[in-house]
Amino acid sequence: MPRVKIARKSTVTDMTAMCDVAFLLLTFFIMTAKFKQEDPVPVAIPAYSKTVILPEEHIATLTIGKDKVFFGVEGVNVRGLMLDEVGKIYNTTFTPAEKKTFVTLPTFGVPIANLKQFLSLEPEQMKKFPQTGIPLDSVSNELFNWIRESRKADLALSGKALRITIKCDSKEEYPTVGKVIAILQKQKVNKFSLITTSKEAK
Repeated sequence: MPRVKIARKSTVTDMTAMCDVAFLLLTFFIMTAKFKQEDPVPVAIPAYSKTVILPEEHIATLTIGKDKVFFGVEGVNVRGLMLDEVGKIYNTTFTPAEKKTFVTLPTFGVPIANLKQFLSLEPEQMKKFPQTGIPLDSVSNELFNWIRESRKADLALSGKALRITIKCDSKEEYPTVGKVIAILQKQKVNKFSLITTSKEAK
């Protein structure tokens, strides 16, 4: 008896589900990616062979370059509370619009007297605004207050100690760096991180 031949059919794979997963993953990575922020001043950071990855939360960064100091802290809520407390020290009240703008700033270097003017500008105008750095002289010592209030705000909101990092130009003169370190020591902050670049990357 002859064998019955079964007709061969091509296998069809439905790729719809796989495409959906691929686009969902792509969307997730795009939405959660944290883009590198542009430094307020050009900073050629020194090279070092040891690499330690800094956390993305509970961290404040002091950027030093051209004898200017800029300050930034991670966390929208921390920035908002810090601004309110510093405003109380200098008898300055910020509007909701000014506060909304401030919490989006990754870093700033404006004296408290010019901060309201700075926050009223459009993003493109902010880039052209002459940021003279945060004063750290012994008279006003605004940097001391910004650091202290940021530490208090982060501790109040999260119960965790704020980690201080310094991002300094490798050609920066020591006096400015020394003043920043002295301010940290006044607050008993004797442990901080220095941001460097890998020697292999140079």
